[in-house]
Amino acid sequence: MGSLNFSIVFDRWDMILQGIYLTIRLTLLATAGGFVLGTFCAIGKRGKTVWIKKLCSAYIEAIRNTPLLVQIFLVYFGLSSLGLSLHAITVSIIALTINVGAYSAEIMRAGFDSIEKGQLEAAETLGLSRRQVYWHVILKQAMERVYPALTSQFVLLMLASSICSQISAEELTAVANFIQSDTYRPFETYIVAGAFYILLSFLLRIVFWVLGLMLFQRRRNLQAFI
Repeated sequence: MGSLNFSIVFDRWDMILQGIYLTIRLTLLATAGGFVLGTFCAIGKRGKTVWIKKLCSAYIEAIRNTPLLVQIFLVYFGLSSLGLSLHAITVSIIALTINVGAYSAEIMRAGFDSIEKGQLEAAETLGLSRRQVYWHVILKQAMERVYPALTSQFVLLMLASSICSQISAEELTAVANFIQSDTYRPFETYIVAGAFYILLSFLLRIVFWVLGLMLFQRRRNLQAFI
């Protein structure tokens, strides 16, 4: 193997930064949308309306038992067949949101199920509606209990966004593919790309850790005690 030459890769620094920016953008938008979608699906799955329970269950099982690449292709080509010509980035956000929403739904459902029935009975005794019970009693407690699992799922989402390169969304992996085809330096190119994915993973975990301290009083107290 010849000597490594990373300078050829870093000569295209502006492209790499653009790919990192798009990866972060895809991750944040899909994380926010997927969390909201997953939370509503978890509520629907625990509800009393039969058709909503079945619809949420079918969605969750369908997404969790099919590959992300197939889901991206279904959204990409499915929307095109309906006459909706959307940008690859938009399709990527939609597909990633649908994917992570199913996993978030099961995580949040576990959090909801962990809340003691006594709290729910007390809230109902006070005359709170079902929506108020979820908002004031269940949601924050459940989210705190499953927060580590949620954050891990969102970090995995960032790594999975690399699959969006298959529909020409110019995130980090797509940029790396272009650079290696242009420079004929695949080893150096993917080492750099892998290093940036590791860096992004650590940065995301730090952001979620800080966010957890801001959202949850018990975590702040525990951190201060430690």
